[in-house]
Amino acid sequence: MKPYCLELSGPWACFTRPEMKVERVSYDVMTPSAARACFEAILWKPAIRWHVRRIEVLKPIRWINLRRNEVASVVSTRNVETAMKNGQGDLALYIEDDRQQRAGLFLRDVAYRVHANLEFLFARDPEARAPKYHEMFERRASKGQCVNQPYLGTREFAAHFRLVADTATEPRPIDESRDLGFMLHDLDFSNPSDPQPRFFRARMEQGVVEVPAWDSAEVRA
Repeated sequence: MKPYCLELSGPWACFTRPEMKVERVSYDVMTPSAARACFEAILWKPAIRWHVRRIEVLKPIRWINLRRNEVASVVSTRNVETAMKNGQGDLALYIEDDRQQRAGLFLRDVAYRVHANLEFLFARDPEARAPKYHEMFERRASKGQCVNQPYLGTREFAAHFRLVADTATEPRPIDESRDLGFMLHDLDFSNPSDPQPRFFRARMEQGVVEVPAWDSAEVRA
C-alpha cells in the first residue's frame, strides 16, 4: 500500500503511561496509537484502517513538570440511563465542587515524522477504491484540513501537522539511541465492550522507532 508521512509538532505532549494510575507521566516518545489518531483526525472511514510503521524523533527529548486542574469524576452511567428513560435528568458536573490538582510529567517542544499506510477492510475491490481515499487524504493533509484537530496524547496539546512529500529532503532524526521499554502499541477492540491494551518492546535507534505489525509476535497483551 502507498505509504504516507506526516510531520507532527507542538510545544507540549503527553503520551500517558497506563501503569501510572494517579499522576500523568508520558512515554519518552510518541506511541503508535497516538500517531494513528492523528492520521484518523485527517481522514477516517469505517472501511479503512491506518497502520503506523515508523516514528522518527526530530527534536531532543525534553521534560517539564506541570500541575493542572482536573475534574475528579465522570458522569455516572446509571444517571445517563435514567435520564434517557425519563427524558430528563441532572447530568452536569460542577467544576467548583469536583476540582482537584494533579501533577504531570510531560514532554515539551516535540516534533515527529510518522510513517503510515492504509488498509482497506470491507472493499470488494481495494485497488478500485484506493485512489479515492488516497486523493482525499492527500488533499486534506496538504491543505491543513482535518475532521478534528490532531493532538499529541491529550486534547489540550494540539498538534501542528504537515504532509511530507519527499523524506529525502527532510532533516535527519536526532542522533540518539535508547531502550524505551514496553510501550503501548494500541487497543484491541475485538470485544468492543472491553478493549484490551497491547504492548511491544520499543527501542529508538538513531532517533527512529520501528513499529511492528499489529499481528506480529512482538505485539502482546
